[in-house]
Amino acid sequence: MQLFDTHTHLDAPQFDEDREQVISRAREAGVSKMINIGFNRETIPTTMKLAETYDYIYAAVGWHPQDAIDMKEGDLEWIASLCSHPKVVAIGEIGLDYYWDTSPKDVQHDVFRKQIGLARELKMPICIHNRDAHEDVVRILREEKANEVGGVMHSFSGSWETAKMCLDLGFHLSFGGPVTFKNARVPKEVLANTPLDRLLIETDSPYLTPHPFRGKRNESAHVRLVAEAAAEIKGIDLQELAQITYANAMERFGIV
Repeated sequence: MQLFDTHTHLDAPQFDEDREQVISRAREAGVSKMINIGFNRETIPTTMKLAETYDYIYAAVGWHPQDAIDMKEGDLEWIASLCSHPKVVAIGEIGLDYYWDTSPKDVQHDVFRKQIGLARELKMPICIHNRDAHEDVVRILREEKANEVGGVMHSFSGSWETAKMCLDLGFHLSFGGPVTFKNARVPKEVLANTPLDRLLIETDSPYLTPHPFRGKRNESAHVRLVAEAAAEIKGIDLQELAQITYANAMERFGIV
């Protein structure tokens, strides 16, 4: 069985003491491929190093909305230059975050739009971060013609109505730890309705740890728990769920 963790942060400081063991545990759990996310000036270089060190780790590079206010002239060009690297498979994570008040909304919008424009120019898929900003995220995706490149709604947390709009724009929906929580009614309903050919799984480690490890550090090996929950919700066996989501990720990110 092959699993694909489409969103992880293996370069996070939470892994500084045992990063190699964490990666080994993921491999032992059947995780054949991972995409590490570089989202600001500090994490883009460490993400690139991971992708160059491990054959099975790929990179997404972009500017996170929380860090939008820190984006300087030249940073967009830096991201563009990295997109020609064979291990870079997406621009992200990009989007809007109205939960953490770290960057003004107008700045977030501007940085988001610029990166969608870059993705269209380079024909790269995008990885979307959306926290408490569903309406504006969908509106900007539409206005900036993001459907031309598509991508992934990372750790999708919106309603089925929002999900349908994202699916109509050609996006895949990715689910993580919350679908294993007993009280997570909405994510489970959305996953149940998501077409199998648009479904992806992830950990967002070290965050959003699935049950029964909730409250502890997450790691990529736990994507198997997400897969098990998703298979149960979909009414298919784990092997089939793993095979489908793996193939979806390979196709979505253009990995051959």
